[in-house]
Amino acid sequence: MSKQQTAIREIWMVSREYGNIAGAGGVKDVVAGLSVTLARWTGRTVHVVLPCYGFMQPKKLGFSPLADPVQTDKQLTFATDLNYPKKERREQVAVWHAKIEKVNIYLLDAERFNEKLDVYTYSAAEERSQPWQKKGEGHFDYFAMNILLQKASLDLMMLLSASPDVIHCHDGHTAVLPAMIAELPGYRNYFTQTACVVTVHNAGKGYHQEIADLEFAASSSGLPLDFVQSSRLDDCFDPFLAGSHSALLNTVSENYARELRETSDDLLTGWLGHTLLERNIKLEGVTNGIDPDVFSATNPKQTGVVAAFDLLKDKELKGKKKCKEAILQLVNRKKEIAGIRQSGFLSIDATLPLITFIGRLSDQKGVDVLTRALASLLEKRKDFQFLLLGSGSVRDEAGLIALAEKSKNAGRVAILRGYDTQLATKIYAAGDFFVIPSLYEPCGLTDFMAQLFGNLPVVHHVGGLVKVQDGKTGFAYPAQSAVALTRTIERALDLFNTNPTAIRNMQRQAVELIEKHYTWKMVSKKYLDLYKKAKKMKIS
Repeated sequence: MSKQQTAIREIWMVSREYGNIAGAGGVKDVVAGLSVTLARWTGRTVHVVLPCYGFMQPKKLGFSPLADPVQTDKQLTFATDLNYPKKERREQVAVWHAKIEKVNIYLLDAERFNEKLDVYTYSAAEERSQPWQKKGEGHFDYFAMNILLQKASLDLMMLLSASPDVIHCHDGHTAVLPAMIAELPGYRNYFTQTACVVTVHNAGKGYHQEIADLEFAASSSGLPLDFVQSSRLDDCFDPFLAGSHSALLNTVSENYARELRETSDDLLTGWLGHTLLERNIKLEGVTNGIDPDVFSATNPKQTGVVAAFDLLKDKELKGKKKCKEAILQLVNRKKEIAGIRQSGFLSIDATLPLITFIGRLSDQKGVDVLTRALASLLEKRKDFQFLLLGSGSVRDEAGLIALAEKSKNAGRVAILRGYDTQLATKIYAAGDFFVIPSLYEPCGLTDFMAQLFGNLPVVHHVGGLVKVQDGKTGFAYPAQSAVALTRTIERALDLFNTNPTAIRNMQRQAVELIEKHYTWKMVSKKYLDLYKKAKKMKIS
């Protein structure tokens, strides 16, 4: 097999999220970071396809109608088959295009996508319009949305006479695509030299995009019913199992890949990892990367923080202290912050260590453990403040709000419900410690973001969070419990109070480790190796 045969020149990615265009979680950062790095620094041609949701305005985002390859004065439009059981049907798709940071990005403009005002769930506006569309609940036609995205992406590639060396499919939303290439004649005969990689960003229950209606899975995807039945997990058609037959699978950290195949933590996935192992399907692991320049504490104009500081060179980090003072001023009393609801407030005392949390309020993120640990710490100690930004389940929000609004906790706890990217960056820059008590965590990017702003992570040592080195780049505890989290935070607070030099060394070492091992330039090399391995599998 020659190098020419396995060379990777043209890469296509299919995703539901991308950078600042459409996002709901870490997938947007991974897809954008990897795509831009591959296009900018390796010279490959990179294309990304995603839906055109109803909250998007393509022209304002810099997109133009993609010209039809034949009738060049018209926008490219086409029909994609999306059959229902006992009903043959098609859906119309138009395409928008923009080249951003050397990456070709295509928006698939279809009614099924246009009517959605959020990436994965219904919005408050949709609930007001249609009461059955409950805010925060997943779209009822999620599976049809995913199949339309995947089929239309393949149709687009064919209409553009593209020659992908690899199609990189992100998460369960796009994991059926390799199966359609392998099983459906129209695609199989066109993509004979195209390999597929499926990245499992989160294997937890609820993230597979599985469907119990096997007949609908078969009719909409076009896959044979016996293939659909052979791809079941817990009696549902599972996209990851479907894609595993004809793609190389990886997940977003080496340790998460190991946990899924070798430990009882796989229970949290419905035993996906062990099922893959039983079928002799390997699950690779590549830890996600980050672009330190995007989260540079030295560049306030880019990040929006109030003052610059250099974790590698500065001795006293005066700029970081100014960032903390600015946040304390902001949340000292309940003020209007667009899209944010505040409970509790913080006193203006920048000498106190500030513990922070940013993320979804859910069981996976360990919010129940965090709430119990915080309650214990507030009873024991007076030498810290706590600031949280995020939203989630009513139960988890209620527990934290109750702590913030207790009179004896006045000035010590502030809960900001909602999310704002610039506010999050300011909190990263202001904080001294960043808690990540996740029950499971495939990779984690918030630990990187916090470290780049000198905010030392306190983590449950699980999944991708094992990259946080206890006592060197952060603090970690092995067994998930409120007691373990409490003790670890206390250890961090004690070090802050007694040995600021040690804290400063940890901040420096964290950045040095990221720049040495976890930049997208470094991680993209590992993905290129995966692409080449997938190409060898395809043509062997």
